[in-house]
Amino acid sequence: MKKRIRLSMLAIVLSLAMTSPVLADSKSACVAIGADNTEAQLKTVYGYFNIKRGDVEETIVTNADERAYLDGVVSLDKIGTLALSSVYVQEASSGGINLETHNIDWVTDEMYKSALGTAGIKNAKVIVAAYTPVSGTGALTGIYKAYEAATNTSLDEAAKSTAVEEVVVVGELQDAIGDDAVKIVNSLKGEIAQTKNMNDDQIRQLIVETAKKYDTVLDDQQIEEILSLVNKFNELNMDPDTFIKLMEASQGTQGFFQQVQSFFQEIGNFFNNFK
Repeated sequence: MKKRIRLSMLAIVLSLAMTSPVLADSKSACVAIGADNTEAQLKTVYGYFNIKRGDVEETIVTNADERAYLDGVVSLDKIGTLALSSVYVQEASSGGINLETHNIDWVTDEMYKSALGTAGIKNAKVIVAAYTPVSGTGALTGIYKAYEAATNTSLDEAAKSTAVEEVVVVGELQDAIGDDAVKIVNSLKGEIAQTKNMNDDQIRQLIVETAKKYDTVLDDQQIEEILSLVNKFNELNMDPDTFIKLMEASQGTQGFFQQVQSFFQEIGNFFNNFK
């Protein structure tokens, strides 16, 4: 009899474990749609989100919204004249940034995660999608709008602008040197407690030394672009510890594995009580 009870309870808890890990620790959600999508195109996008339209709050992002952050930072060919990328954002209490992309062909997942940490987003499930391949630069605006709507909070404007510039600088650097671009910038983020007290020449030297760790030699223009970015990191209205924790949280999956470990420990404790 006890064996049948144990098997039944095990089936129940395992079925719960197989549901999305975000559900047990999720809060509000919002979708930000590109204003220039047709209804048919939005149907494709919502298919990537795996929800029905109307299930969560929806806001609209226009090309003018995107240009508010991108003008003067990114080339016009990457901005375009249409707002096509859309995003789904669900707030979470832990676990860092759980991110996936569909039809985004320039901004990488790691670039998004790093930039969202800069913008102040610590824990969230984020899906960026378009019905056709797009660069993905404009999607940051949608992420901001959806996150702020879902959480009923406002992200720091300077942090949002810096995150957009980060994506552009890292993206162009990645075109030139490859995937180590985001690693170099993230390494420099980890030095913000020091760079806040450095002059430009000292930061330039740190940039050169950091690049060498990844067997990379940067040209003068690349160094100056990274220097401008580091100085903007230094000016953000958050202390170094908070900044670094946001960066680490945006990159990590530690929270999920801790939840799984805790979950199965609780299962073990539960069945021990039946002995």
